[in-house]
Amino acid sequence: MATYLDERQRLDLANAARHWLWRTELPTWILIALVYAAWFGVAASAPWLGLPLTCVLLTLCTTWYLSMQHELLHGHPTRLPWLNALLGAAPLGVWLPYGLYRRLHLQHHEAELTHPDTDPEGYFLYAADWHTTGPAMRRIYAFRNTLAGRLLLQPAFSVVAIVTGEMAKLRSGNWLDVPMWLAHLLALASLLAWLQLVCGIPAWLMLAGVAYPALSIAAIRSFHEHRASDSHAARSVINDAGAGWRLLFLNNNYHLVHHDLPSVPWFALGWVYRRRAADYLVRNEGFLVRGYRQWLVNYAWRAVEPVAHPLFGSRADGRASLSRTHG
Repeated sequence: MATYLDERQRLDLANAARHWLWRTELPTWILIALVYAAWFGVAASAPWLGLPLTCVLLTLCTTWYLSMQHELLHGHPTRLPWLNALLGAAPLGVWLPYGLYRRLHLQHHEAELTHPDTDPEGYFLYAADWHTTGPAMRRIYAFRNTLAGRLLLQPAFSVVAIVTGEMAKLRSGNWLDVPMWLAHLLALASLLAWLQLVCGIPAWLMLAGVAYPALSIAAIRSFHEHRASDSHAARSVINDAGAGWRLLFLNNNYHLVHHDLPSVPWFALGWVYRRRAADYLVRNEGFLVRGYRQWLVNYAWRAVEPVAHPLFGSRADGRASLSRTHG
């Protein structure tokens, strides 16, 4: 259990974890059933709903599915990785296999947050790299740090990063992920064929009208959930979001709580935060957002942070930071 908790807080958390709801993870099992029922129910109803409404609803269901996968990879509802992988292996998110998502996200939790080399979910460049980037790419990177840019561009950045990373592995002779990719692509081809032949949803529309927008909505949550700071705790946000957003993102808006205690299930994150909200806001130095609307108002067209990392000017700085952290 996290070392920053005092004895009372440890006991409080341990007692909560013994509650039957937490032990059985019944809310997570119900969630899994609801997500799959909603996704396939909407898809099967496409002939009656019409394609525009179907795309909107499927986008929300796919975003919810991505949030569900995030719970699975953190060990919910079971402590059996193979069973959780089975529950989250359906290619509804399209762009990457569950196994690769799990590996990259757990790497994010183990990394020095926002570090340009080690954090796979970071958005910073080394200052030296930023200065040598061409004018066109500078504008693109800067626009990506606005909320509008994150919605429009981040899915493309993510897909390109996945493809280039996997191609680099193959060129280096690393073929270990090939079976995982083949299984994912075969399942995806079957899903797209079912959607087109049975539900009347063209494959291109699933990719461009559902899977891409779902990544865009997920990028709202991750827009500014980490910032550059000398303090590790001050790098993760607490977003006091509304009930709809909390359900869609499964309380991951309480992001510092999640990074502190990644084994806490989604339905308990809000409870943990509220029990010691003042302590959390002291630890993260007041990194609090009053809902996602605040980001829309303040950063729709204005960059939330510079692209150049304020703490790491060069790779030498980045290596020195890692040496201090792991030395």
